[in-house]
Amino acid sequence: MSETKSVLHDLDDAIARGSAESRARALWHATDLLIAGRYCEDEIATFGEVISRLADEIETVARAQLSHRLAPIEYAPASVIRKLAFDDEITVAGPVLSRSERLDDDALIENASTKSQDHLLAIASRPTLSEAVTDVLASRGSRDVAQAVARNEGARFSGAAFLHMVTRAENDSILAENLGLRRDIPRHLFQQLIAKASDDAKKRIAGERPEMSAEIQSSVASVAGELQSKFGPGSRNYFVAKRTVSIQHRLGNLHERSIAGYAVAHKIEEVTIGMSLLSGLPVDVIERALFDRSREMLLMLAKALSFSWDTTMALLFLGARDNRITAGELRDLERDYLRLNVQTSRSVLEFYQSRKKPGAALGEGQREAGLQAH
Repeated sequence: MSETKSVLHDLDDAIARGSAESRARALWHATDLLIAGRYCEDEIATFGEVISRLADEIETVARAQLSHRLAPIEYAPASVIRKLAFDDEITVAGPVLSRSERLDDDALIENASTKSQDHLLAIASRPTLSEAVTDVLASRGSRDVAQAVARNEGARFSGAAFLHMVTRAENDSILAENLGLRRDIPRHLFQQLIAKASDDAKKRIAGERPEMSAEIQSSVASVAGELQSKFGPGSRNYFVAKRTVSIQHRLGNLHERSIAGYAVAHKIEEVTIGMSLLSGLPVDVIERALFDRSREMLLMLAKALSFSWDTTMALLFLGARDNRITAGELRDLERDYLRLNVQTSRSVLEFYQSRKKPGAALGEGQREAGLQAH
């Protein structure tokens, strides 16, 4: 380590006394030493100090060359990588933004939140992207950025990011196709996407995803209304669903994850029966909660059962007309859901359980109490 510091100290002296040409030679010598060797973190940090000083003195073309050389190096000095990533020139920032493993999520989020669309496009091409980074790209990115991140199989999407992208895809057939080809897109959002996609986009998605062809062909036209009209205790589907879900309940295998799975798969009978068993409420009360336009009853029921927002969102889409909810409506619903108090919601649930009257509806007093509690 002392030998390395000695060499770097000599380089540092050369920087202070040398010409622009000698500084450039010093930069590439320090870079060659870094790439060729194996160093501890302290030594890498020292390299970083020297290379960072040199990088301040060189022209854009040389900084871009430095970025290309350091981008694939897993032990590149983090300080230098950050400096290059935040360079205004995309020829300099691009290589490290798209490849360097020395940039953590905090740095990527800051960069995506403040720099140019070219910077965002470079980030969108990284081999992997966390939900937190993708959220920023989805909300701030241009059309090209949105399409790039949708194509990126290594990008992870939150429910909110998927919803935002689906909304944007209404006017972008390429984005709609890219989203439709993603295997991780939630089923209810896939249905919303397909309902508004162009015929050409539907054909291309169907060609790549034959398992979804039947659903694509139907375009999810009035699915909620059709399924609701078929649902009922006298139907064969209901009988089969009741038997299956009841067995799962007896075995202790009926829980939030089960309900979420049923909702995403659009199994209304299973959702209704399952929530009835979990809540102790009659089936028709659960059905009314699912399809009530005010959605307050469903929010309170989900909160009383301690369901996550993602599960609650799947239930909301299941009962929504044409399985579509606007981004603005969903934000308002999430805000209302977060305001609900679990204990208050459970008190309302106990009130229902004590009545056990089919078709009962929440009184205005209970609705207001639940929504206003903190």
